[in-house]
Amino acid sequence: MKDVNQKRLFVAACLALLVTAITFAIRAKIEGVFTDEYGLTKEQVGRAFGPAFWGFAVAMFAGGYFIDIVKTKSIIWAAFTMHLIGIVLLLMAKDYNSLFIANVFIGLGNGSVEAACNPLVTALFPDKKTKMLNRFHVWFPGGIVVGSLLSALVIDWLNLPWQVLVGFLFIPMAIYGYLFLGQKIPETERVASGVSYKEMMRNIGAPYTITLAVIFMILVATTPSIAAMVTANYSTPLIIVAVIAIFIVIEGRLVNKITLLFPLIFGCMLLTASTELGTTQWINALLANNGIHPMLILAVVTGLMAVGRFFAGGLIHRLNPTGVLLGSSIIAVGGLLLLSIANGPVMTVLSAAVFAVGVCYFWPTMIGVASEYVPKSGALGMSILGGAGFVATSMVLPIMGKSIETAGAQTTLRNLAVLPVILVFAFIALYIIVKNRKEEV
Repeated sequence: MKDVNQKRLFVAACLALLVTAITFAIRAKIEGVFTDEYGLTKEQVGRAFGPAFWGFAVAMFAGGYFIDIVKTKSIIWAAFTMHLIGIVLLLMAKDYNSLFIANVFIGLGNGSVEAACNPLVTALFPDKKTKMLNRFHVWFPGGIVVGSLLSALVIDWLNLPWQVLVGFLFIPMAIYGYLFLGQKIPETERVASGVSYKEMMRNIGAPYTITLAVIFMILVATTPSIAAMVTANYSTPLIIVAVIAIFIVIEGRLVNKITLLFPLIFGCMLLTASTELGTTQWINALLANNGIHPMLILAVVTGLMAVGRFFAGGLIHRLNPTGVLLGSSIIAVGGLLLLSIANGPVMTVLSAAVFAVGVCYFWPTMIGVASEYVPKSGALGMSILGGAGFVATSMVLPIMGKSIETAGAQTTLRNLAVLPVILVFAFIALYIIVKNRKEEV
């Protein structure tokens, strides 16, 4: 790639994702500060942290729709600007409104990183997209490990103010800004290959239905009254899913006259993200009584995920992406069931390790599958998947929280195992579809 410094741009992208991941770890650590020192209730803190998830999704969707119009470089610098503003506002936050606004900017910055850097990585490495996406996404679990250890060092061991901890974000942010500065950023793969914007939209299958569905999911996640209406009984969510599925079929098959492969991948992404992030976000409550500090379990899980993603290339080469996803879903079922019966530190660590191996490849490989098998979906396809994953997580978190309070941690983990069970059948279908398409070619 002429005049493009692949290594520098890839390192810059990884550091930008590192900032994103550290914000997740820091947010978990400083939650108690705003309840103990500033008088917020846990509900208020939860709502103030909400934009970190739905802001992420909004930025990813906006970036996916407009990245080829405003160029990747603009989205990258928008991410840098949002990060800078968000971190400064977080340092000054002392009440609900200021904490909420800070998380709006941080969420938008984090989402812009994913919206820009996922297509950037595929453009930099067109011949090994899934492998390099896995290596790029090493920095999300890796960043959570870094943020968790940094949090313990600054606050628990050195007893420094929480603002010092937040201030450390300026270091990787400044470095990634410097590495991107003055560099030639390649066009997205869709633009480079000459695929039109209209064709990209068509290859999403049902772009308008999917977008409206995600907007509805954001409303459910952020509006208690709508959430209560949707979860009032078991039949309502099933009816909503059925209606969305019907509209996807109508838009995809009858209007766009195209395969529904991307909508299938989209549906799988909702379940993979909920399985991975739902469990890790609630790990403190789920494993509080297992005889070992839950943060150590989180370090084990995210550490194994980082190592697994770094060495993903050989596994993906041997099994192919759909095979990796099928195997991962089977292992994830086993990990959740083992965690649901784990009793004591040793069993808990071993069960957590199985779970980590199961969910390790979900996120980057799902994005890689879209890029590999629906390449004309372009940057929009990758952004839709990433944004939908975070919105799905924001929806499942309160459901899990209620289940933990009413049914207990073990029952919650067993119930959650239903999601990867569904994925086993979905990935078998995906494997067959992809195999048949190759044979036709």
